[in-house]
Amino acid sequence: MRAFLIVVIASVTLAAQTAGPQVTSQDQLDGLKDPTRWLTNGGDYNGHRHSPLTQITPENVNQLAAQWTFQTGTLGSFQTTPIVSDGVLYVTGFNNNAWAIDARSGRTIWRYRRDLPEDWRGCCGAVNRGFGVLGDRLFMATIDAHLVALDMRTGGVLFDVELADYKLGYSATVAPLIVKDKVILGIAGAEYGIRGFIDAYDSQTGKRAWRFYTVAGPGDPGARTWPQGDAYLRGGGSIWVTGTYDPQQNLIFFGTGNPGPDYYSSAREGDNLYTTSLVAIDADTGERRWHYQFTPHDVHDWDSTQVPVLADLTINGQPRKVVMFANRNGFFYTIDRVTGKVIVAKPFVETTWAKEIGPDGRPVLLPGHLPDEDGEKTCPDLGGGTNFMSPSYDPTTRLFFVTARETCATYYGFDQKFKPGEQYTGGATMRPRDQKNFGALRAIDPVTATMKWEFRYPTTSAAGVLTTASGLVFAGDGDGNVMAFDSRTGKNLWHYQLGFPMRSTAGTTYMLDGRQYLLVPSGSALTAFALPQR
Repeated sequence: MRAFLIVVIASVTLAAQTAGPQVTSQDQLDGLKDPTRWLTNGGDYNGHRHSPLTQITPENVNQLAAQWTFQTGTLGSFQTTPIVSDGVLYVTGFNNNAWAIDARSGRTIWRYRRDLPEDWRGCCGAVNRGFGVLGDRLFMATIDAHLVALDMRTGGVLFDVELADYKLGYSATVAPLIVKDKVILGIAGAEYGIRGFIDAYDSQTGKRAWRFYTVAGPGDPGARTWPQGDAYLRGGGSIWVTGTYDPQQNLIFFGTGNPGPDYYSSAREGDNLYTTSLVAIDADTGERRWHYQFTPHDVHDWDSTQVPVLADLTINGQPRKVVMFANRNGFFYTIDRVTGKVIVAKPFVETTWAKEIGPDGRPVLLPGHLPDEDGEKTCPDLGGGTNFMSPSYDPTTRLFFVTARETCATYYGFDQKFKPGEQYTGGATMRPRDQKNFGALRAIDPVTATMKWEFRYPTTSAAGVLTTASGLVFAGDGDGNVMAFDSRTGKNLWHYQLGFPMRSTAGTTYMLDGRQYLLVPSGSALTAFALPQR
């Protein structure tokens, strides 16, 4: 049995320890209608990360001041989006740690810690991207590939379910998506030759309701896109960024990871479905409704594990239900979320591997970009045009905001024998030493896929983006600054040095006791900002 530790701190107020109203499915559907709460990873099912709050404005944002800072006391960097409910923050962290924190003071209410097995290994750090919440329960994926349900009031474990065997390279870092009575999440570990999947579990019992494999196998129409034999069993297709949900269609949308091995083309001839794809799945049954593959037969490790952002747009005079996607491969896409057909797609960073996205939705490839033992230079690099950092969509300005990366790399590919539980990449990458890399916050019009403005950073950034109805964009550079911008012009209005760069998120915002707070995780600290009290 896996060991875990729960500590309840008695010094917090009684009100903070008392169980608040339960979180219902209707609350999830309502998104940010109640501005005192933040109940899903993206703020709402659309993944907008756009708050209706207006107390902090372009005119007064330069008055923001830190109110308190919570220190984890552990190694590792936050990549989490905190859940906010009834004056309490629910936060996950590095190495399977989690906390309930008083949102007024930053004091710990309880702490959960799950010990990692001594023989655990992973490619990309023991990170976690947040809780899901329903009823009086919190749901957390663990780095050793389990799903645990915790009591919101005490942090006590209510159930613990194994997703897959961590000894074979499986892990889980994604914040679960809650739809109706189901907890939906995916598995990671493509660099270890796993076969990826998306699962749904009953929120009360922990019993698995369905599984969708992100790597097509026998009996699936996509199986013909893999070589004959058992290559599909180690085909990758990780999930490590939370998807979105369209209640009208009852569809969930997830971006899937790279095929395995990452770089060696000859090990897996074919398009390799459903890796590096957007999949639309029935929330009740797990059946695939449609898919769109961004990078067929990806050989550059360009996971499509970015956030699929949903919106209703008017395009050429017609209303369209769309999903917007800034992809690691360097292209921005607006896709019809009913049919899965591309409406518009254009590069949002320098791309040298493809000329354009053709009328059939496939990239028009340029020669000279197949990794081999001698190496080939391609833009973007391994980290991609963007990555796991969350974008934001402002429905007022109708602009999509994303952290972009301008980088290139030399890619190498070579044959590698597969050994269960060991890394299986079939290659490597290297950045040229004399290369100038930089990052940028970019505002994109999703109707035309054209950039409206940008703010450049001197180095690349892994921070996400948050917008508010007052016309603000919050983002961060690669040097540890959280920054505020005018959403229409891109003018920088405020910055604060956090001491460590943000990763994955640019924070959340909520109302408490009549004050709007900006909550920013960076490094091992969580800092709450607000305007001066009147």
